[in-house]
Amino acid sequence: MPHDPLANADFSRHARWVQRMTGSEQSLAVCDAAGTPCWTGGDTALAEWLGQCGVAWTADGEGMQRHDTADASLLYMAIVSKGRRIGWLAVKMAPAGSAAPFEWDALAEALEDVAATIGEECGTQGELDAMADELSDRYEELHLVYAIDRQVQDMTSGEDVFGSLLESWAEHMDADVAAFIKPGDNLCVSATNLSAPIHNLDLVLVEMRGDLYRFTHSSRQPIVMNDADDARRAYIFTDMPFKILCCPVFQDKSVVAILVLLNHAHKEDFSNSDRKLGEVLANHLSSLSRMHSMLAETSKFNQQMAAALIEAVEAKDPYTRGHSERVHHIAMEIGRALHLPPRELDNLFWGSLLHDVGKIGIPDAVLCKPGRLTRDEFTFIMVHPERSYEILRHIDRLKGAVPGARHHQEKYDGTGYPHGLQGNDIPYNARIIAVADTYDSITSSRAYRAGRSHEVAMAEIVRVAGVQLDPGIIAVFEKVCALEPDWIAAFGIQREPAAA
Repeated sequence: MPHDPLANADFSRHARWVQRMTGSEQSLAVCDAAGTPCWTGGDTALAEWLGQCGVAWTADGEGMQRHDTADASLLYMAIVSKGRRIGWLAVKMAPAGSAAPFEWDALAEALEDVAATIGEECGTQGELDAMADELSDRYEELHLVYAIDRQVQDMTSGEDVFGSLLESWAEHMDADVAAFIKPGDNLCVSATNLSAPIHNLDLVLVEMRGDLYRFTHSSRQPIVMNDADDARRAYIFTDMPFKILCCPVFQDKSVVAILVLLNHAHKEDFSNSDRKLGEVLANHLSSLSRMHSMLAETSKFNQQMAAALIEAVEAKDPYTRGHSERVHHIAMEIGRALHLPPRELDNLFWGSLLHDVGKIGIPDAVLCKPGRLTRDEFTFIMVHPERSYEILRHIDRLKGAVPGARHHQEKYDGTGYPHGLQGNDIPYNARIIAVADTYDSITSSRAYRAGRSHEVAMAEIVRVAGVQLDPGIIAVFEKVCALEPDWIAAFGIQREPAAA
């Protein structure tokens, strides 16, 4: 924002300097480049006279200029800073002819020195103001970068990273709308900080994905449109009066997305500093978008690998097909009802999905036996949680999920396996998986029996509370089931008719 170069100068000090140099008191005034008085030492009459004397405020050379009126003469000299005229130094004198020539000569020298000093001071102050503005802009950029880095570090993979960043940026920049548009991934994320309603926000976002993205993709430059009569509005944001700041987001020298700020027409124009901040955030979002894509690919790969392991296990026993997915779904329902933090939910996700992967090492004759198991055969079954641990422990990504899979057969009273853990010594996710596993074991069919009803399963689960299962988790599971979740019907679980 430009500064008035004469706004903060101490002209009273310069007036005293002129008085000492000339030996007489002068009616000194300082005017801006247009001749409007900006300092008269409090002499309102002098300011009024300057406005009425009809001086043209022109400079013939660099010396002192003179303008005569009927009652007085005006002597004035240009104030020049950095080669640019920024104002005038003026003195009201008695009418021409009443002053001795040497008095005017002394005054001319004084005005020349003072004008030069004021020009130098204003030039220096201008440089300081420019540096202050630059430092302010850099501080804003650093503050934004720090805020982004801190926010990204505090986020987990399950959070809407783009949405959270846009919310912060909309607030930081006092923007009505902040949006990240990536048409190639069909991604459109926006956040609002509205100073006034936008009733057609969906249409505005569609316009961003269309002509605005295509124009930015072709120009490869930031776009700032503040004026209502900007010629580009004929084909970008037609009939939409919003102020727009749009920055391209690059990956491998290609524009893959845009970052957009939108403001109502009554708000201040987007500045050059805003544009620079937009480019800073666009660069960060480019890295974040690339990381997001890599994480999405990794997550997809992980899920495919998990599905392959589960398929290998369930291919051995067709009667348990779907068991891992059902236990996983129910465990996640319990975890969300318990308001587990995102990281623990992620551990529960993988632990519940892979809790039976160790069964891949159990002989088919034991795993698929339709009758009652012998002691030795059951010993083979008891091995599977530890085998799950042995398979999963080598995967760093699953370290937090391993305890849930390893200990889901522990019992609350300490009589379970593989380690006989008791009560709260059993990992929390393992206790959740145990409830889900018990429920599905009762309600799903086996080679030796048909699946039981939901009501029978709930009664049995309540009966073993505090003995086999964690009573607190059972209480939460009861609340989940009381809401009649869709998965009961989706899993084909039998229901008993309500009592008359």
